[in-house]
Amino acid sequence: MEKPMSVEARLNIVTLGVADLDVSRRFYVEGLGWRASSASQDKIVFIQLGGIVLALHPREMLAEDATVPADGSGFRGITLAHNVRDKADVAPILAHAEKAGGRIVKAAHDVYWGGHSGYFADPDGFLWEVAWNPYAAMNDKGELVLAE
Repeated sequence: MEKPMSVEARLNIVTLGVADLDVSRRFYVEGLGWRASSASQDKIVFIQLGGIVLALHPREMLAEDATVPADGSGFRGITLAHNVRDKADVAPILAHAEKAGGRIVKAAHDVYWGGHSGYFADPDGFLWEVAWNPYAAMNDKGELVLAE
């Protein structure tokens, strides 16, 4: 009997389809202070985020590559999260994102699940949650370590 295939549980790259690559590059690299990889090219920017890569790619080109329509607006059914080690770190990071050109969507506050978080939108409206979670440990690399 053939063993069923399984897919490794991991995420390698999150690619955001952006309206203006230069605006997004400035927001993430100059504004937030993240580093663009030397692997970046004219039409794509790669940013190492711990063990995951964030890629920025023109929306129209990304849609064409996936063979789907490029129109999309409002809530995209996904949020990205940046977890912090201390509750007090949430509000300053939101303020930094706003100063860099982001928009605060929800101010830092205590949340129903026992943590503390807030949201900002990048220049294309992608939602980032900045969260402190007292139930998830963070290792030396800044990676979340969930209980088994």
